Amino acid sequence: MGRPYTLFYDGHCALCHRTVVFVLDHEPLDSPTRFAPLGGRLFDELVDARDRAGLPDSVVVRTENGTLLVRSAAVLHILAQIGGGWAVLGKIGGIFPRFVLDAAYDLVARIRHRVFGTTDDACPVIPASLRSKLDLRP
Repeated sequence: MGRPYTLFYDGHCALCHRTVVFVLDHEPLDSPTRFAPLGGRLFDELVDARDRAGLPDSVVVRTENGTLLVRSAAVLHILAQIGGGWAVLGKIGGIFPRFVLDAAYDLVARIRHRVFGTTDDACPVIPASLRSKLDLRP
């Protein structure tokens, strides 16, 4: 089982919602991972206001020790925690320089609303058995 972390995501981004569903589908059922939207109550409680100001508006991971991971570092962390072939893919991705991975991440982040839409366009369906992992408090 992976280590506990919280995945904060853009609550208006369909790609970010698909990322949450992907992680839920691929991580072990007993995984301690929590999910919450950026700007929600849990995000405000766990992330200091000074830190929130400089974070991207797509995906942010808060590790169990409070470290904030963004961009490609967040994605690589998520893949490692899912395990199996995804962790191997993350290790392969980790071979590339971080600035290259971050540039690719930034490109996708810039076009994600145009390409994948917003949650107004696509609503994720989370099975009832997994909804307890989500903190959707406004």
